[in-house]
Amino acid sequence: MLTLCTMKNRFFFLFAAAVFTCAALTSCSDSYEVTISKDVLMDKIKGGWAAQTIGCTYGGPTEFRYRSRMIPDSIQLAWYANSVVDAMTYNKNLYDDVYMDLTFVKVFDECGLDAPVDSFALAFANAGYNLWHANQQARYNILHGIMPPESGHWLNNPHADDIDFQIEADYAGLMSPGMTDAACHFADGIGHIMNYGDGWYGGVYVAAMYSLAFVCDDVNTIAKEALKVIPKESRYYRCMADVIRWHGENPTDWKATWQLVEETHGVDVGCPEGVMKPYNIDAVINSAYILIGLLYGEGDFEKTLDIATRCGQDSDCNPASAAGILATMMGYSNIPEKFLAPLQAAEDLEFAYTGMNLKQTYEMSYNQALKVIEKYGGKVNEEDVAIKVSKPKPVRLEQGFTGLTPKERCEDFKHRFADNEESFEFDGRGAVICGRFMKDDWSLLVDYVARIQVSVDGVEQPVVELPCCYRGRLEQLWYNYQLEPGHHTVTIKVLNPEKDCWIESNAYVVYE
Repeated sequence: MLTLCTMKNRFFFLFAAAVFTCAALTSCSDSYEVTISKDVLMDKIKGGWAAQTIGCTYGGPTEFRYRSRMIPDSIQLAWYANSVVDAMTYNKNLYDDVYMDLTFVKVFDECGLDAPVDSFALAFANAGYNLWHANQQARYNILHGIMPPESGHWLNNPHADDIDFQIEADYAGLMSPGMTDAACHFADGIGHIMNYGDGWYGGVYVAAMYSLAFVCDDVNTIAKEALKVIPKESRYYRCMADVIRWHGENPTDWKATWQLVEETHGVDVGCPEGVMKPYNIDAVINSAYILIGLLYGEGDFEKTLDIATRCGQDSDCNPASAAGILATMMGYSNIPEKFLAPLQAAEDLEFAYTGMNLKQTYEMSYNQALKVIEKYGGKVNEEDVAIKVSKPKPVRLEQGFTGLTPKERCEDFKHRFADNEESFEFDGRGAVICGRFMKDDWSLLVDYVARIQVSVDGVEQPVVELPCCYRGRLEQLWYNYQLEPGHHTVTIKVLNPEKDCWIESNAYVVYE
């Protein structure tokens, strides 16, 4: 049994190692070794998973209710003894952050650290949970034979810059303590299942911050050093660098920095739901909100959670990542009791469709971290681990939606069609038609898949399938970003109409 004196010695050693490591991160050495106890390693891994769940729960009630605006201080954010239990029981879809993460953790457990990317792709594509945006488009692509990395490429996924991989990249950092090279490796294949470019960078940056949180006790250093994994030429890097600079210039007013982010980086180019609207699920702006929460939270758990939430937009995912990174740094045992007790009440509950609870997650993630430590040159001893800490290095440069600028958004485009053809005309080099499958009685024709023939300027395109099933749906009716600049006519016709079913188109976006 550990005595109080022993515990104090262990945490004193961790603190000393962390301070040394933060300084070493900025040195010229490509790698160096840090030793921490297995107890501390587990405490940090538990902290990351627990705080991610807390953040989802805390910000869930305001998710996308505050779009391109902050949540006012006058709005009280609810938190109570049964917050996590109630959310996990009655709002299971809230935890898409976590159940996507757990899908990947489980595949690593079953297939090993070198599991092929198709194993992860097929696991989440066939899972029973609901998905949205880039994840859902990737699921559709995979189920229709478009495998990664093409499933996440911007030419095949209009949501490639969205937040999806950012919210589910925790696994990569938590299994790679202090090893940003490992975190980036484990974020590569999986991240390109659903995202590309800035959407991928969102997950890479979050994973790198988690990784460094094991060996550094200063959020400012973590934010700056982790950013070195992102190419400086990218739009994503420019935004994060701006946030760090603005915080340095004005370290007490997070709202001023929020306003600068909105004015400078608040334009969404890809997501059809967000282009030219006050709705932004782009990884760039939501990563900025994570960073605002971490930097202005100043290491205080509740302050970090609250600021990241009040930045708005995806207000559950952003505090989940910010709190997860911070709690990895400070440890599960240092999460304030106000938040830890409600979390502990839910640790035995399974996340939807995963067959896993938090206690199982802690153990599985810890075991994977031990394997990664050894795989990347470290040592696992009886009571401690020696981690070969790697200096952050940039991943490859890639940018989506290149050469495209949103030109027009038409919200008056309301068409309902079943067996008749519908057409629209536009001038540009690309377009997306938003819409959905509809029917009078949702209990009928549950396996029905509408097949629509799209023609562009009289030339038939590949037939598009629109599953009735919400889990397998297509997120928009049609898109093409590679047309010749000029005037175009797009015609849509349902090939297999069914009574009381129709396709409803409600908007389109044109690019020049």
